[in-house]
Amino acid sequence: MIDAHRQRLRSAGVRSEALDAQTWRRVSEGVPAWWHDCDNALYLAEGAYLTDAVLANLTLFPMRDVVIAIGSPMEHLTSLLVGGDRATVFLDERVVLTAGEIYCGADSQIVLHGPVVATRQPLLDARNGGSIVVDGDQLWAAGVYLATDDMHRLTDRTTGERINPFGAHIRIGRHVWLCREAVVTGHVEIGDDVCVGLRSLVRGQKVPARTVVAGTPARVVREDTTWDFADTP
Repeated sequence: MIDAHRQRLRSAGVRSEALDAQTWRRVSEGVPAWWHDCDNALYLAEGAYLTDAVLANLTLFPMRDVVIAIGSPMEHLTSLLVGGDRATVFLDERVVLTAGEIYCGADSQIVLHGPVVATRQPLLDARNGGSIVVDGDQLWAAGVYLATDDMHRLTDRTTGERINPFGAHIRIGRHVWLCREAVVTGHVEIGDDVCVGLRSLVRGQKVPARTVVAGTPARVVREDTTWDFADTP
């Protein structure tokens, strides 16, 4: 991996040790000629890959200066779509996105540090210069939705001001459990060791570490907590 792309990934929120832990190979085969002509780069770590169907859709429409680094075998990923120039995507080793869908728009970033286990149909959407940065040790139940923006403008008719998020930034700390159909959207910061309850909405909020939050909008329902992958009494 060239130094400029390493710096680009670090600036997007990728930890240096995550980059240094793997050997990266720049993909030269299986992509159209315009991919290289437009200064795009797809890197794969040893043993990592995208399926032919995902790769074909990724390179369906021309874009420029895109950097993507894939550190895990993505046999369960359904789609990885780039919506414009200068998108940046990093999927670390031990990232499993079962039937997952990723969209990264122009000037936007998606960074997942491993391990991440998403049991079914996670949807990640970063656009308008927004970002999603996730630390490791994640458990996401089915139907989790992370989106920086609402994709359409909501306007105050008196002032003309946009009142819903635009180019928001989502940061999720280490050891976070997102329960089934949890939604995280807008400017959000979730601390370490958090559990977000079933069908809860975290929107434009800062969630303290070591808490359980639930509801729409989410609120703290329990403090000084932790959780475990083991389902023990």
